[in-house]
Amino acid sequence: MSGHSHWATIKRKKGAADAKRGQAFTRLAREIVMAAREGGGDPDMNVHLQLAIERARAENMPKDNIERAIKRGTGDSKDGVVLEQVFYEGYAGHGIALMIETVTENRNRTVSDVRHLLSRGGGNMGEAGSVGWQFSRVAYFSIPATGHDPDTIFELAVEAGANDVNIDEEVIEIIAPVESFKTISDRLHKAKVTPTEAALHMIPNQEIELSVDDTLAVMKTIEALEELDDVQAVYSNLKITDEAMAALEAS
Repeated sequence: MSGHSHWATIKRKKGAADAKRGQAFTRLAREIVMAAREGGGDPDMNVHLQLAIERARAENMPKDNIERAIKRGTGDSKDGVVLEQVFYEGYAGHGIALMIETVTENRNRTVSDVRHLLSRGGGNMGEAGSVGWQFSRVAYFSIPATGHDPDTIFELAVEAGANDVNIDEEVIEIIAPVESFKTISDRLHKAKVTPTEAALHMIPNQEIELSVDDTLAVMKTIEALEELDDVQAVYSNLKITDEAMAALEAS
């Protein structure tokens, strides 16, 4: 999982930027919609929905917005808008593979926007399956290091089926098979540990390291994609070196 904690650092930085752009509510609402559609509207019976609601509340999303999103997911809403989750595959510049997770009510608009940004950054869209084989889908949990005992989290995670636990000064990350998501979620809840993020992610099977300048160029493309309203997440096989991380944080 080399570099995955670096990804979390980037995610935290981008999270702050997302809030400034006013996109947080839109993405959180869409996450609630998809969670409710997949597992039902009762958060007590739907771990994904429960966690999505907790994140929305942490961002001070109004209760009415949350309830509307749940109704849209369960089909009880009368607004007529149908959202769907779509993954797009492609390449940024320098051959970096991307999996782009979107939630959209207009596929034509979304694919056009994604294709334009990839092309502008020296990349291109790929056919279905052309990139996905380079990634694995996993259960991912991110927990603040402050206030939590790393050894306790490590033992809990491994006993619940985790493949890997990454620990640094700011965050504890748990990576596990998809089928272990609920078990780990339940164990964390029982231990009164609330993740800042708990979701299914795509992680690269092998990472590619570029020069600092080329890394920053690819990150510019990734950031542009993340700014699209329809994009929920962008996963890449780019290895972020310490030097590139320092340059990114200074930018």
